[in-house]
Amino acid sequence: MAMTAGNRLVRGGGGHAERTGALTEPRLVRWLLLGITFAFLGFFLFVPLLLVFVKALENGVDAYWAAVNEPIALAAVRRTLLTAVIAVPLNLLFGLAAAWAIAKFRFPGKQLLITLIDLPFSVSPVISGMVFVLLFGAQGYLGHWLQANEVKIIFAVPGIVLATIFVTSPLVARELIPLMQSQGNDEEEAALTLGASGWQMFRRVSLPKIRWGLLYGVVLTNARAMGEFGAVSVVSGHIRGVTTTLPLHVEILYNEYQFSAAFAAASLLTLLALITLGIKSAIEWRTAR
Repeated sequence: MAMTAGNRLVRGGGGHAERTGALTEPRLVRWLLLGITFAFLGFFLFVPLLLVFVKALENGVDAYWAAVNEPIALAAVRRTLLTAVIAVPLNLLFGLAAAWAIAKFRFPGKQLLITLIDLPFSVSPVISGMVFVLLFGAQGYLGHWLQANEVKIIFAVPGIVLATIFVTSPLVARELIPLMQSQGNDEEEAALTLGASGWQMFRRVSLPKIRWGLLYGVVLTNARAMGEFGAVSVVSGHIRGVTTTLPLHVEILYNEYQFSAAFAAASLLTLLALITLGIKSAIEWRTAR
């Protein structure tokens, strides 16, 4: 009985046990850990973010507005958003399909598929960009055929989109795979037993169970897509106003010693990051509830 009650305490009252365990730490240790955490965040996160806006506005609001409203900057913003609009839905479909196959099916090579999904995490974005140049560049394996058919991928928007899709491809899948594996198939099997079709089962049973994890993966994918630099830098060619995204635009301005304009453009990326962080926090709060 004692062991059974103890098991119930651990399983059913985990949150209370964790809170009680945290209170057993000495007050000095708790304050020390909190102090280290906030000092680290302040020095490496809050202060740099604040300095971005300080430098962006150092010449006044008019100069700031002129920097973010110039045609080249607006073109970079549009290109960044266009890349995200294309890459995020495609990675959503890929991540959902891959997670469903891995979590629901048994097939030879499952571990190999999981390893391949993680490949963009282990390969440098610069290397992935070079791979696309090797495939689609003028001297690449498909370069002559592409030139003969007047199809331009490298140093054009399609190359930027392909590179972004590659580096962001694991994010949705990696968020969904452990979630779907932990949930099991009992509810789906019950729905099929009761006469639901495959689409009805997915729409009314599976999708509601994973919706917050799915949205979380989409938010992370969107953040990475808009901020990607390494792979995009290789395949874009840095053609100003033609193939530059917002991160590349910031680099060009900074290299030209236009520091205020560079930080003004960087502040747009910072605002996008903060918005993404807010959405991410809201999803985490909703998931915890």
